[in-house]
This record gives sequence, C-alpha cells and structure tokens, in this order.
Amino acid sequence: MLDDISVDDAVFALRPDFAVLIMTAHGLRNGPTDDRSRVWLAEASAQEIQGDKIDAWKEAYKAFGAKPQRTRPSVDALTRRMPLPEINQVVDAYNSISVKHALPIGGEDLDRYVGPARLVRAAGDEPSEEALGQPEPGEVIWRDDVGVTCRRWNWRQVVRTRLTEETTNAIFLLERLEPMSLEELKQAGEELADLLSELSPEVRIASRLVSGGK
Repeated sequence: MLDDISVDDAVFALRPDFAVLIMTAHGLRNGPTDDRSRVWLAEASAQEIQGDKIDAWKEAYKAFGAKPQRTRPSVDALTRRMPLPEINQVVDAYNSISVKHALPIGGEDLDRYVGPARLVRAAGDEPSEEALGQPEPGEVIWRDDVGVTCRRWNWRQVVRTRLTEETTNAIFLLERLEPMSLEELKQAGEELADLLSELSPEVRIASRLVSGGK
C-alpha cells in the first residue's frame, strides 16, 4: 500500500521543497474525545503559532491560483479555531500534532479508499463530492480511483474517507514545505505514532517519506 502512493512530478515542479510523510495505522481503536485527548488539544492550543510555516503554505496555494484568504490551508484554518475542536480521539491526536508543528496533516479511513492515494494537479474533470465542488484545472488535489479525496492540497477532505469512531485502519498524510526541516517532519511523525500507540497499544504503524529527491 505505502509503495503505491505517489506524488506527481508536476507537484514537485510547483514546489520542489514539498515532502510528505505517509503513515498507515492498522488495528486502531478510536472513540469519542476523552480527558486524555483533551489534554493533547489543550497543550497544542497553548503553543505559539509558527506563522512562517503557515505563510509558506499560503504562497503554495497562490502558486496554483487559490486564494488562501478564502480557502485556507488546513493548518491555518485549524489555528484560527482555538481552543481546538473536539472531534474524536484519533482526529484529536493528529490535530494536536498539526498545530504543535504548524504542519498540515490529513487523516483518512484507509478502508474507504479505492486504489492508492496520489497527489496530482487536477485536469478539472475529476469526480468530486458535490459539497466539495469541482476542482479547477491545475489545482493540487489528492485523489484515488473513485475521485477527489482532498481539494486544494489540504484545504478540505471528502466525507467518504473521513475518520470516524468506527475506523480501524487509517492513513495519515503529513505535508511539509520549507522552512520546516525533514528532521522535524520525521519527529512529528514519531510523536503522532506515540499518541496512536497510546490509544491503541496493538496498532501497527508503517511510514514512508516521499520528497522531490524521491
């Protein structure tokens, strides 16, 4: 599964500094927000916002024609919702890591995917959920064999692959631009893995880094 996930060369041409740490987690036990995940959210909410990293994503959005004031990068939108919203334990875990590192993270139900995830620049005719709207030509999107799974790089995910309390197998996409270092990206992945293991001691986690250097 991990080896089949890809980033198109056209995306690296747009932002050569892009890298994504792909993580899969099998055997998760999810549940409603509890005192433990509330602590994670509270600690992340107390962090100083790292505006330089968020600004890099705003520039990336402008590069493919999106207006980041109207459709904000996910981590920008998240930091504007303090205190962080309570969703469920697994989402709380990755949202806390996202804010702590100013790092866009997508978390999705792996069993809802049809074919491998891939990051591409849209042709403009990809099937998409009505509420999400049709991607524009050149827009950066995540997709699978069915259609769009996330529009505008990391702006908004589809309902189809949403993480729920019934999710047992998940994929996490930790997306990096400079000035974040690859070392910090890997550290964020390790921290997320620790939280997921705390929630689900039997979880099996695998990861793969994809960057412009392959």
